[in-house]
Amino acid sequence: MATMTIRNIDDQLKARLRVQAAQHNRSMEDEARDILRAALFLEPARPTSLAAAIRARLEPLGGIDLELPEREPIRPPAVFDV
Repeated sequence: MATMTIRNIDDQLKARLRVQAAQHNRSMEDEARDILRAALFLEPARPTSLAAAIRARLEPLGGIDLELPEREPIRPPAVFDV
C-alpha cells in the first residue's frame, strides 16, 4: 500500500474530519481513506441514449443553422410492368 501526505489543510476542514471520524468510531486517517474511496468509486453519470451523449459532447461547441429544402410532393410509384 502507498502512503500519502496532505499538507495545508484548512483548520476547519481538519476539525470537521476529526468530528466525523469520532462519530464513526474510527481514526481520522481511516475516515479520510473511506471518504476518498467513496468519492473515487462513483462513476460519472452517462447519458441515457446515443443522441444525449452526442448532444452533451457537441453542445459546448455551439451550433449552426441549416437551410432546409422545401418539401416537394410525393412522386408516383415506379411501374415495373414489362
